Amino acid sequence: MRRSATILLPLAFTALAITQARAQEADGPSAFDAALASIVGPVTTPFVNFIFAPIPGTDMPWIVLWLITAAAIFTVYFGFVQFRMVGHAIALVRGRYSSPDAAGEVTHFQALATAVSGTVGLGNIAGVAVAVSIGGPGATFWMILAGLLGMASKFTECTLGVKYREEYPDGRVSGGPMHYLRKGMAELGYTRFGKVLAFMFAICCVLASWGGGNMFQANQAHAQLVAITGGAGSFLDGRGWITGTVMAVIVFLVIVGGIKSIARVTEKLVPFMGILYLTAALTIIVIEIDQLGWAIGQIFAGAFTGLGVAGGIVGALIQGLRRATFSNEAGIGSAAIAHAAVQTNHPVTEGFVSMLEPFIDTVVICTATALVITISGVLQFDPATGLYVWDAGLGQIATPGGLSGVELTSAAFATAVPWFPYVLGIAVVLFAFSTMISWSYYGLKAWLFLFGNSKAADLTYKVLFCLFVIVGASISLGVVLDFSDAALFAMGIANIIGLYFLMPVVKREMTTYMAKLRGGEIPRYA
Repeated sequence: MRRSATILLPLAFTALAITQARAQEADGPSAFDAALASIVGPVTTPFVNFIFAPIPGTDMPWIVLWLITAAAIFTVYFGFVQFRMVGHAIALVRGRYSSPDAAGEVTHFQALATAVSGTVGLGNIAGVAVAVSIGGPGATFWMILAGLLGMASKFTECTLGVKYREEYPDGRVSGGPMHYLRKGMAELGYTRFGKVLAFMFAICCVLASWGGGNMFQANQAHAQLVAITGGAGSFLDGRGWITGTVMAVIVFLVIVGGIKSIARVTEKLVPFMGILYLTAALTIIVIEIDQLGWAIGQIFAGAFTGLGVAGGIVGALIQGLRRATFSNEAGIGSAAIAHAAVQTNHPVTEGFVSMLEPFIDTVVICTATALVITISGVLQFDPATGLYVWDAGLGQIATPGGLSGVELTSAAFATAVPWFPYVLGIAVVLFAFSTMISWSYYGLKAWLFLFGNSKAADLTYKVLFCLFVIVGASISLGVVLDFSDAALFAMGIANIIGLYFLMPVVKREMTTYMAKLRGGEIPRYA
């Protein structure tokens, strides 16, 4: 009876959501959104304002400085591990040191692909456009620097994710910050404090998985499908529930099989969508090759002068750091959940592999987007002054038609090849889908940590997750998504506190492994 109710209740909510979404589309978005904002807003706004509160005298949220500071500390503490061990990380991904008898459910490559798919999303396309249009091309320099520093944060959290994971008799594993915060802190004598941090992380992770990891992605994927199928004249315009229902079914078919099913999809999808997007970006760069040197010069000059954008060098720095931390999620702790499922007998090996994630997300994909926007000329530049033209009304560099976000990126792609926006639209949909299936796994593991590792709890979360796909594609959820974003970054508060306590554990793991590697005790399998 209890299990039936657990399953049927989400299904009833799903039907109710579709009905509500269709009614909302018929009545228009404003009434429902206003009602939702009046109910949720007073409760969530103080929390959102706290998480994104700016540092006095700047417009940089303190949470960004919190994550960047941690990344810099880990970089120094581990002796710039992200630069010393890149070659070994690539060898691990290629399976050179993968033991077929090791505990775990997925390979190093599958774990990396799943984690990358969770971070590579609309932020790599629309978010970069916002950062560059406000902070200028110089924001790209600070974005790359933050991405390189973030590699050390990933190394720290993903090593701990494997070390303190739960291994079940049937071969399944479960790991992530909620486990290392509870078990690792208990080892240090901080049992109660560790539990508080673990539950705080898990609650925030579930909320973030429904919002930024799900509804926002579904919403933006629907918007892109409408755009590439005719805009206001598209059959899908005003019918988000159709897009949402189709995506929910596809997502459910993937996530019902667990991490192995998700990994089988991401190991194919991530390389495909990465190559698709980068090929399009490189095509633009090759066509405008005579502007490449100028664009790179703008990135370096803008990083230290601002080139006339708002806030000068500080403005460029803030926008670059914000975009990097928002994009690669280094220090948030989400990726540690995916990497914890890897097959390995040495936790630090997955720490090495995870370092490649911010590099792919931020240093490669975000930089490609920034270069395309800069090189395409959609940012209006005054050769007479050597500065960008500032649109005070929009609060950004002047662009054709005042474009910003994904529309600006789309316009940049269209400058060289008119049909490239369609490729961009496909990339956005693929990025959104891959982010959803990875975040479903993150949210599920946090959910099971909170409610127990049962099949009923497992299925309940998955059905609820698919319900939110339909909701996200159908309606505007401003205050709810703001709260979800705040929950995402609140994960980083609990996680970073735990990482500071546990980083000596990671150092011991690294020292021991490196001694064995140098001594020839780590066998090669390929």
